[in-house]
Amino acid sequence: MQVLLIEDDAQLAEAVVIALKRDNFSVNHVSNGKHALLAVETSSPDIIVLDLGLPDIDGIDLLKKFRRLKFFNPTLILTARDSLQDKIKGLDSGADDYLAKPFEMDELLARLRALERRLSSASCAIISIGDISLDTNSHELKIDEVTHDLCRREYMLLKALMESGNKIQTREVLENKLYSWGEEISSNAVEVHVHNLRKKLPQHFIQTVRGVGYVVKNS
Repeated sequence: MQVLLIEDDAQLAEAVVIALKRDNFSVNHVSNGKHALLAVETSSPDIIVLDLGLPDIDGIDLLKKFRRLKFFNPTLILTARDSLQDKIKGLDSGADDYLAKPFEMDELLARLRALERRLSSASCAIISIGDISLDTNSHELKIDEVTHDLCRREYMLLKALMESGNKIQTREVLENKLYSWGEEISSNAVEVHVHNLRKKLPQHFIQTVRGVGYVVKNS
């Protein structure tokens, strides 16, 4: 699950990034509205954590811009503005949750997990192609009703491919889904995950498009 953290307090942002990674989220961080808009336009995240007091644009106005860009994935506001009217304004502007500073990191993580479950349920918990199904709530892979274990990145990779059936996913796109910005990635990381997945899946389920990427066919 890819989280975009929009926070200009460098010390707080560092702590949040560390906590999210420990909780198995992939997280990218930007510190202003301009970079946040670019991130949403070029690599749409699954969830946004948004500070309202940004240096170049008010967070509420930024949230409205996200919605105009047709970005409707969950957004959690994280801010020092803790009055009831501020919360109402944030939620009415399109936020899905609102957490006032200071906050407990465990509460932030719990709220993000709840948004993740909501997102998975909204997009259908089971992705099925033929006899292969992937449960986005339990992260279980079933082949002919037999359950197979997946590591986190194997699950994320297979989910990305099955959700985009018949559409080629480039290695760069898949890397963006699996890893945070700045995270050290080996040159063949995606290939390794695909290799491991193929050991568990029927032959030719994941097809290589030479020089481009990978694709899963719906039919």
